[in-house]
Amino acid sequence: MSKKNHLPDQPEEIIAPSKSELKREMLALQKLGGVIVKLSNGDLATIPLDPALSEAVQVARRIKSNEGLRRQMQYIGKLMRSTDIDAIERAMESLENGRKQAADKFHDLEKWRDQLLEQGPNGSEHVVERFPDADRQYVRQLIMQANKEMKLNKPPAASRKLFRYLRELDN
Repeated sequence: MSKKNHLPDQPEEIIAPSKSELKREMLALQKLGGVIVKLSNGDLATIPLDPALSEAVQVARRIKSNEGLRRQMQYIGKLMRSTDIDAIERAMESLENGRKQAADKFHDLEKWRDQLLEQGPNGSEHVVERFPDADRQYVRQLIMQANKEMKLNKPPAASRKLFRYLRELDN
């Protein structure tokens, strides 16, 4: 085995990224910019953007022309090259995690409501155990109405009311 002579006082060769690699990075930044442009105003406020980038995003939101929007997205990608992308990605991840947690909470409440409906009027006791401020009689009535609606193949109005009430209690 031969070893290459490596002199300690010579700097290692720095390999610049290829043109294709640079283009992929630029397109990824444009794609991230596109996601940012489509955020709601409330969600956009949680993303740390510098003033120039924030202004470019606001302009992109107002553009109706496809070609104009394409050029604006290129400009946003260019601005993002000199921006702290890690902070933006962390904020986007946090936003996504918040949405996921809200969806999980929603699904848990749906499952719980369905379990209460299966248990019948006695299920109201479980609601009061979990939420001492809950109106036992109101929950009992909603469960009975929902079960009656299911038997008569009516729209699940009481079931929806029960879900809304549980969500209200859970907040």
